[in-house]
Amino acid sequence: MRPDLLRNVALVALSTSAGWIGWSGNVLLLPVAAAFPVFWSLTRTRLQATAISAAYFLAASRGLPQGVANFYSSDIWPGFLLWLIASSAFVTIHSVLWTDRKGWQKSFRYMAACGAMAVPPFGILGWAHPITAAGVLFPGWGWWGLSAMAAGLGVMTTRYRPAAATAMIGFWLWSAAEWTTPIPPSPWMGVDLEMGASLGREVGLQRQQELIDIARAQPAGTTVVLPESALGFWTPTVSRVWQRSLTGTGITVIAGAAIVDSQGYDNVLVKLSADGSQVLYRERMPVPGSMWQPWRGLIGEQGGARAHFFANPVVEVGTAKVAPLICYEQLLVWPLLQSAFHRPEAIVAVGNGWWTAGTSIIDIQQASSEAWARLFDLPLVISFNI
Repeated sequence: MRPDLLRNVALVALSTSAGWIGWSGNVLLLPVAAAFPVFWSLTRTRLQATAISAAYFLAASRGLPQGVANFYSSDIWPGFLLWLIASSAFVTIHSVLWTDRKGWQKSFRYMAACGAMAVPPFGILGWAHPITAAGVLFPGWGWWGLSAMAAGLGVMTTRYRPAAATAMIGFWLWSAAEWTTPIPPSPWMGVDLEMGASLGREVGLQRQQELIDIARAQPAGTTVVLPESALGFWTPTVSRVWQRSLTGTGITVIAGAAIVDSQGYDNVLVKLSADGSQVLYRERMPVPGSMWQPWRGLIGEQGGARAHFFANPVVEVGTAKVAPLICYEQLLVWPLLQSAFHRPEAIVAVGNGWWTAGTSIIDIQQASSEAWARLFDLPLVISFNI
């Protein structure tokens, strides 16, 4: 095998490993993803940069084909097609911005790619962003830690990469030795459910009563968080049932629901208590394709979930200001950073992941949420359905 070809194969293999290991669902392995800019910077042609970018992203998002097959009860081929489409933004940005110039020119190009993948429109598909590892390397550093991580990623594309890698590994080992998992603030409690695909689809009063019993089983005065879609369609009847059932308990419930109208629907979090109910949060970024379908409007059709891109970054629950993240938002960068700018006191991460069976998608979502919580030293409340 020719040396050039062998080198290219090695870079693709290493980039695949960085995506696979870094996004395995173990939060302490996230810093492995920081090796990607090294491989990107070592490529000698734009085609090579395209190949290693695709290898990294496809390895990081490897659970998507199986997840799509589970969701639509279909074979795996539609999932493979969506997998390739989903990689297009990451691969295109890192291919277009690649340069064969040495030194800081390449670093600036890579930082531009990082920025583009962190915010809309490209950030809508900005999964597997190496900047997420900031919470592991620099826990509690907040914006300074984010800046240090960004600078480290940039230096990894220059000839000073050995020094940057050595520093990152040192911070990584120190952090791993001292790592503590973020916990919910008192008196909050996230409840995980195992109701499968029926959650949100069974909308009868019997299902509501099952959820009410789960909430009422918690200590008085607790704020109970239930997963995405837990309440199904949000209606005045559902609201009255919950309000009546919570009377005298002192319990507040935050749960996922859907608000439907003639134009489409909102994926929301609702707050319920004996005093009444209110829509607390409207999802900023629903899952593209399966939920958010903006092309429908272009062809005169209605339906699909609305995206409230930069709305309600934080919400108030009692005297606490919290940053909600629903499912897909936990894989992106800008929703959390937008929320962090408003100085929340906790992160609330919910999801309905029954369709992820056989994949590491939920583990990755939770690892990402945990990393962000540690970066900004915030308590974390997690509630998922499987």
